[in-house]
Amino acid sequence: MNFELKTLDLHAAAAHRTDALIILVSAKDKPAKGVLAQLISDARQSGDLDESPAKLLSVWRPQGIAAPRVVLVSTGDGSARVVRQAVTAAVTSLKTAKPGHLTVCLADASEHRLQAAAQAVADASYVYTATKPSAKANVLKRVVLALPSADQTKASKHAFDLACAQVAGVSLAKEWGNRPANHATPTHLAAVAKTLGKKQGIHCQVLGPKEVEKLGMGSFAAVARGSSEPLRFIVLQYTGAPKSEAPTVLVGKGITFDTGGISLKPGPGMDEMKFDMCGAASVLGTFEALSHLKPAINVVGLIPTCENMPDATALKPGDVITSMSGQTIEVLNTDAEGRLILCDALTYATRFKPRSVIDIATLTGACVIALGHVRSGLFSSSDDLAHALFAAGEAALDPCWRMPLDDEYSEGLKSNFADVANVAGREGGSITAAKFLERFAKDYPWAHLDIAGAAWKSGAAKGATGRPVGLLLHYLLGTVKTPAKPKVALKPTRSRAKAPSA
Repeated sequence: MNFELKTLDLHAAAAHRTDALIILVSAKDKPAKGVLAQLISDARQSGDLDESPAKLLSVWRPQGIAAPRVVLVSTGDGSARVVRQAVTAAVTSLKTAKPGHLTVCLADASEHRLQAAAQAVADASYVYTATKPSAKANVLKRVVLALPSADQTKASKHAFDLACAQVAGVSLAKEWGNRPANHATPTHLAAVAKTLGKKQGIHCQVLGPKEVEKLGMGSFAAVARGSSEPLRFIVLQYTGAPKSEAPTVLVGKGITFDTGGISLKPGPGMDEMKFDMCGAASVLGTFEALSHLKPAINVVGLIPTCENMPDATALKPGDVITSMSGQTIEVLNTDAEGRLILCDALTYATRFKPRSVIDIATLTGACVIALGHVRSGLFSSSDDLAHALFAAGEAALDPCWRMPLDDEYSEGLKSNFADVANVAGREGGSITAAKFLERFAKDYPWAHLDIAGAAWKSGAAKGATGRPVGLLLHYLLGTVKTPAKPKVALKPTRSRAKAPSA
């Protein structure tokens, strides 16, 4: 999908040739002359278009307008959130028409509204084709985002570039999240990373089983040994600043299929465990976006990726394994495997002397129970990092919510046979999972994003969402020219239980 930024006021939009024309109508719009302005005025006066958010009025071949299909849609208070709702509704209403060329006219040049509109068009028009070639005929090829004045268009160039980069990153994450496990193995993910490594400023290294064993990643290797698909440890490095500048490290969980291992999952819905690599996909998507924007920062992406299968050689409940950090782990449940591959990657991250480390994982069903499918769970040992991630999520319309990390939650992870158990009880499951990871992230400011509720949708809308690429991208861009802090002083444990106010 190609995006273009143009100047089109309502008069010019009426003469603009496109398969479908979407006009965002704000309550603040002033009266104007022309056929489109008259159409909007008549629709308002008749009550066919009120100021309710995402209220639609579709018109077929209106007289005096070049576009055969025109959709007027109300943006209510004009917030970025409502703009996203409005554009989503308008594009969805056009799906049966299958336009190849779409034009969206925005009322103003707000950075967040422009980004929200672009992402909404991409999300609402997304068509999966990798293993469904018959769907290719439905793909939208060209999108024009139009602003009413040349000054606004010129001032919006940076916001437009960010919007296009985010769309590209989310699309890549969504695409690989959606692919079935036999088309998205660890080897396939490594190939995607190698392709990214050919882009300017990005370097890629892929390690296999022998290299991982040599590094002492016993926890990661133990999860992978039940599968015939060989593990891969992907190391991506984006260098946009002097090498002396400490990087931000992103760690993405890459379980390309999760059966639960010997602790086998129930059969119904197990097909959705192909989405268990969406954390890895979000890291790949973020690097795709960075390749477009080329910001003056350094970023490292670490992706431990493998399958969790119940082979005769698979990890068993009660086994004790040794992590890269030297800590031993009693595996009480083989379905808590994500934390076992992440912990070794978190230890590996120390070698980069990072300014901060953020791991992203579809880690626990408990987080879905706590936060549903709206917000990702945010856990952090650093107040500064937590607040920055929260703010980035709000700006990107990719929200998260801070969860507690009180030391008392670690009690259930105690083991008689190892330094730590890999699971505690059912209560506070997302928190105890985060407490497990925290043990391996003591050397730097660290945050954990549990995206189990946000990474994909079930039911009729089944598919990956591409989250939290938007959140990560906005956070990373916020670190440009910000002095790196070697370590953030932590407040008392109980103070971390307070979430930032929305």
